Amino acid sequence: MSDKVIRSNKEWKRLLTPLQYKITRKKASERPFTGKYYNFKGEGIYQCVCCGNELFTSEAKYKSGTGWPSFWNVIERGRIEKIPDYGLSMVRTEVACSRCGAHLGHVFNDGPKPTGLRYCINSAALKFVSRNKKYQTATFAAGCFWSVEEEYRKLDGVVSTTVGYSGGNFENPVYEDVCSGRTGHAEAVKVLYNPEIIPYEKLLDVFWKKHNPTTLNRQGPDIGTQYRSIIFFHNNKQESAAKKSKAAHQKKLNRPIVTEILPASKFYMAEEYHQQYLEKSGGKSCHY
Repeated sequence: MSDKVIRSNKEWKRLLTPLQYKITRKKASERPFTGKYYNFKGEGIYQCVCCGNELFTSEAKYKSGTGWPSFWNVIERGRIEKIPDYGLSMVRTEVACSRCGAHLGHVFNDGPKPTGLRYCINSAALKFVSRNKKYQTATFAAGCFWSVEEEYRKLDGVVSTTVGYSGGNFENPVYEDVCSGRTGHAEAVKVLYNPEIIPYEKLLDVFWKKHNPTTLNRQGPDIGTQYRSIIFFHNNKQESAAKKSKAAHQKKLNRPIVTEILPASKFYMAEEYHQQYLEKSGGKSCHY
């Protein structure tokens, strides 16, 4: 995230519409069921209308029935600030942009799993950027997803990362289900990236370097099908690049690569405590 954005009220008034200024700088709220993004279903990123800070993905948006755009998670920790709000004779939690301080809305503890949160956001505080114009998705399984996610999060051009479960035949799995080995799912990381900054081939290079692709259903001390090596491709171009990359890396190794190259299947987001786990805990890599 870029440095803080600080402007005077006069500057904000010049840059924003009257409604945007009233909501983001004076903490007003738009009337329910009237906002531009309340019933909007496009795929992409929701940014702060004031400074462009990327706040929410379309995957985290859901229909809450409250009359405002609702999200069950932010795009990344540190993108928003939570502030106690004692107005209206009640105690609520305001959410504001951490980059420019813009008032966005409030967060409540009545959202869906896995976070149980509902970020209730004003449409006028948001700007939508279509993924079709800018961002793409890549998904990889390379053993324990904690360390794999952390590696991708550090790369310039990576917008967000999500850890979860994919490749199996079990609906709505939780961590204990996947650990049982009966779901068919692998621990996976979904990467949202800007191909203008980082090409897919660079993501593939990180994938090969981050784990041992020659050990079947195993990474170091972690054993089980949930730790198998997979590249999930989202389009024909990714499939071709993955196969080409695998062939090139095979020439460098004296053992056969067991990595699977499969079409992306349904991705189930893992529990909140798994998201950015190493960053939260200050832990070291779990890969060998």
